[in-house]
Amino acid sequence: MTPSTPPNQIYQYSLLNALMSGLCNEGITARKLLQHGTQGLGTFANMDGELVMLDSTIYHFHADGSVVRAAADERIPFAMVTNFEAERVLHNQTIKEKSSVQGILDEVVPKTGNSFVAYRIHGVWKEMHVRMIRGREYPGQPLSEIGAKQAEYIYENISGTVIGFRSPVAWQGFSVAGHHLHFLSDDEKLGGHILQLRSGDEGVKVEVAVVADVHIELPRGEEFNEAEMVVDDEGIKRVEG
Repeated sequence: MTPSTPPNQIYQYSLLNALMSGLCNEGITARKLLQHGTQGLGTFANMDGELVMLDSTIYHFHADGSVVRAAADERIPFAMVTNFEAERVLHNQTIKEKSSVQGILDEVVPKTGNSFVAYRIHGVWKEMHVRMIRGREYPGQPLSEIGAKQAEYIYENISGTVIGFRSPVAWQGFSVAGHHLHFLSDDEKLGGHILQLRSGDEGVKVEVAVVADVHIELPRGEEFNEAEMVVDDEGIKRVEG
């Protein structure tokens, strides 16, 4: 499916604050989400696992470590996607840890701290530490509580793609302030929300685009509009770090 949105415009469905408040019933379908981008990340109804969109295909990562392609009618309560076109491309980059990504952005897109940045990074990873949330246990269960029981996996010498966004610090709660990264292996069998990563000796390919155009679609139902949402800064850092 070809997205209807222009290149490098971010489309986001709902707010991260909504997930933090346990709002995860309503959602956009996978079919409709594909109209808004070619790559991105998010979660599924009831916060059951992690989402990666890569090259116009949506993948569903379950807590048991399995990965499947999402059904067209699956509901997605939160997602951030873009019709990605790289503005800068770097080869043979070394990433020693998750924080190294910011160092690369400082070099290739300096003075963009109050802009959004979309990127994808491909190569062989010496270490890839990911997590999957297990899904809520009761209605209204907040993401910070669900995240305390997340499933974690560490993969070594694995080839695959990192999909990421960097959001401005002032936008905490709209999305994840700072970096939010998900991973998919080349064989489409492994991946998840990235907690830590380290590139292989040969380095990785980094593609970057600065985003100044952000579109948000909010749920229209009573659950969303009657909720008392606040910015849980510490909770977001703990569960999305």
